[in-house]
Amino acid sequence: EVQLVESGGDLVQAGGSLRLSCAASGFTGSMRTIGWFRQAPGKGREGVSCISATDGSARYADSLKGRFTISFDNVKKTVYLQINDLKPEDTATYYCVTECYHSYAHGFYGMESWGKGTAVTVSS
Repeated sequence: EVQLVESGGDLVQAGGSLRLSCAASGFTGSMRTIGWFRQAPGKGREGVSCISATDGSARYADSLKGRFTISFDNVKKTVYLQINDLKPEDTATYYCVTECYHSYAHGFYGMESWGKGTAVTVSS
């Protein structure tokens, strides 16, 4: 069974930076893609970014490009999300997901496994 454990969420000031981590384990086969969703209070889950575990190619939500950077360590089986210039609207629970893909027409899709999330709170 795939296990995803997020960490790194914190309370930070607007304009600051944060690095989230997600350790993945329990794969019976090769990991294909892994990434991040987030859910702000009172809102639905929003795709942030997904990355290929094989070639490192990544996709981002258009509105987040430039501030969010995803990376994957295939040795540690850990995906990271670097967030710069944090804004209050980034306040959300951030979830690690596997098998996430992206289309320009429909956004992110195809998620199979979810972590329990890590909370990010950005104060103004």
